[in-house]
Amino acid sequence: MFGNSMLLTSYYASSLVVICVIAISRNFLKLEKMALISWVLQVLIWIFGTVALKALTSMILGVRDDAHIFNILKSKFTSYKDFDTLMYTCAPEFDFMENETPWRYLKTLLLPVVILVFLAICVRTLKDILTSSRKKHTRGQDNESWEHSTSGELVYHALQLVAFAVLAILIMRLKLFLTPHMCVMASLLCSRPLFGWIFSRLNRPLFIFIVVILMSIQGVSNIQTQLNIKGEFSNIAQEELLEWIKFSTKPNAVFAGAMPTMASVKLSTGRPIVNHPHYEDAGLRARTKMVYSMYSRKHAKEVKKLLIDMGVQYFILEDAWCTRRTKTGCTMSEIWDIEDPSNVGKTPLCSILSKESLPHFVTLFQNNVYKVLKVGI
Repeated sequence: MFGNSMLLTSYYASSLVVICVIAISRNFLKLEKMALISWVLQVLIWIFGTVALKALTSMILGVRDDAHIFNILKSKFTSYKDFDTLMYTCAPEFDFMENETPWRYLKTLLLPVVILVFLAICVRTLKDILTSSRKKHTRGQDNESWEHSTSGELVYHALQLVAFAVLAILIMRLKLFLTPHMCVMASLLCSRPLFGWIFSRLNRPLFIFIVVILMSIQGVSNIQTQLNIKGEFSNIAQEELLEWIKFSTKPNAVFAGAMPTMASVKLSTGRPIVNHPHYEDAGLRARTKMVYSMYSRKHAKEVKKLLIDMGVQYFILEDAWCTRRTKTGCTMSEIWDIEDPSNVGKTPLCSILSKESLPHFVTLFQNNVYKVLKVGI
């Protein structure tokens, strides 16, 4: 992973280490007296151990790249806000799951089928636990049957489903993990061990065929809707900007601006950029925050100094980033008000520069979307 130290200090890596320690130190998930209390204690050790180990490894390795992840989750349950958190939560993709998603799952019958499969796994697992516990107490034998239980992989996938569901509910974008896993879980409707009680009463192929037909009614409609989408991507304003950059600036000219635009500038023109959409990097988050001060209420002279200190020669100003508002408190100037309360109430700098860039900047290019400002004058 190209030496990505964030992987070593992630909650996931810490979680794996703690689970291994628990598994090695005792017979993990092995039924004993007071098994329920034992499991609860192990879960608590896992939770607190993961958090403690993550904090320790991050401190030792000096990694801050994923510090914003905890803040994002914190903002979901509290009134906590900061610049980086609002940059995420103001985007619809990082908001709570929209109400339409469960309804779509329901219309295709995916949700009811998955719930049925999940309940069947829970029932089977409970039966395995009770059966194994009963055998151990009656025979006094070491209970190895639970370790070789065929429901182990089903329990894993059921827990994975719960984890993906929680992530998708908290952050809508992460339903990209939930939906495919729900489809995988739905396939277990064909499992004889789980649904033998149904197949003993109904013809198995006929039952599966009927379910697939019922799911396909809405499914075919969804596919047809996608196939009916015609057209092509067109962004004339950005094409004009990129053409101007290629033919009117030097190959080593340094640009700054909105992260998505910077990705296009780098890809299409090869010009150096100071920020891009990899917001998971702590250093890049800091640079992007300074670049986005152009959309704050700070004075033009102060912002110009910040840009010059970063080596920026050209700034691409976009009116949409200055005025767009996905929801209350989510314009760039409102986001900056959290970080810069001393300037609250002033006119945003981007609004001033969209009308007149002098005396601190010079407008070199402008169309209906973009405005290129020369910084070093």
